Amino acid sequence: MTQVFKFGGASIRDAAAIRRLGELLARFPERPLIVVVSAMGKTTNALEALLAAARGSDDADYRERLAALRRDHLATVKALFGERADPVAGRIEALIDELDRRHRAHAHRERPFHYDQTVGIGELLSTTLVAAWLDEIGLASEWRDARDLIVTDDRYQAANVDWTATAERVRDLDSDDGRIRVTQGFTGATAEGASTTLGREGSDYSAAILAHCLGAEGVTIWKDVPGLFNADPRRVDNAVRLERISYDEAIELAWHGAKVIHPKTLAPLRQRAIPLTVRSFQDLAAPGSTIGDDARRDGEVPALMLCEAQTLLEVRPRDLAFMDEARQHDVLGRLVAAGLHAGLIDAGAMRLSLVLDGHPERLEPLVASLATDYGVTRRDDLTLVTVRHGDDALLRALGAGRDCLAERRNADTAQRLFPSAQCPATWHLPD
Repeated sequence: MTQVFKFGGASIRDAAAIRRLGELLARFPERPLIVVVSAMGKTTNALEALLAAARGSDDADYRERLAALRRDHLATVKALFGERADPVAGRIEALIDELDRRHRAHAHRERPFHYDQTVGIGELLSTTLVAAWLDEIGLASEWRDARDLIVTDDRYQAANVDWTATAERVRDLDSDDGRIRVTQGFTGATAEGASTTLGREGSDYSAAILAHCLGAEGVTIWKDVPGLFNADPRRVDNAVRLERISYDEAIELAWHGAKVIHPKTLAPLRQRAIPLTVRSFQDLAAPGSTIGDDARRDGEVPALMLCEAQTLLEVRPRDLAFMDEARQHDVLGRLVAAGLHAGLIDAGAMRLSLVLDGHPERLEPLVASLATDYGVTRRDDLTLVTVRHGDDALLRALGAGRDCLAERRNADTAQRLFPSAQCPATWHLPD
């Protein structure tokens, strides 16, 4: 049965990493195999900066950023292919030229549309390199354009999948002719052919979409960590690896800010009971972590999620009236229209509190909109701490010496909002 592998930007960040990817894939001779690839390293960040430059007035800055993108990718081509670099370099040059044309054509369109026509080219560049390298080392591959596979609506930057049309498009991906299918994460297209993206860090979701439509045996996400942890091991000094957790628990962790799995990834896998395994591309002997239908509940180990750079908005009716259902509906509707997710929502008789990621391009228009009709109080530079399956002693220890600005708690999840200045660089989960 079909397997789907997904590789993130860290696993293909340079020529050495792409070579290691090829060595890894050589250890998995089973077919059919579909490989979903993100943009290289920090390329998406660079493309977003290029987008901002294209929409600005400094053409020299735009040209410098475009040249840097071209230079970095061509350097990787040269490092991989040496004297045989010209054919691959030509394909990379053509994609960079296409990116430039798209910026010039769309710079005056709405930003979400402009974003989706340009930023997804990072994945086209990376998959062009990966597919060529696999062929170079004797692993036959077929490059496929995700815009021809994943059909979406036109909600740019957060497109919704047309599952029926997508299933029709991807039917031949699992044909067993010995070739590895290489395609892009993060991207799709409308039925009319306009490029779309599935949301930042959406390559995991791309892998899940293909697996769901094909009824795949499993999905493996290859990361620079050896599995799923009950906390970010870079921020929590005693984080522990979770061997197996349920779909439900993994969805809760992702929803509340765990960074390993994209929040939309798990639902389509759960519908088909397709297990997802997170493994280390640096240590193939490491056992990894599996998410699936399993009676074991490693998920009941206390888990800690940290969301930083948060903003607290307290919204109040100007006429001192109740923050009733109609007003809550209005405020939350504006939140949805702005494309923002509230990590915490808390309502009082005369206020609605929202804790939001501090994305200026989306947050500032929302704040301006709300301020026309409501009283809005704002506080920035905050850290939202979410604990799953924690007891009172754990919550007291994590909040000791910090000012709690907002709080929400139910039977298995507690959230508290603190000033980031009061939070440590490294946290510790008390025993």
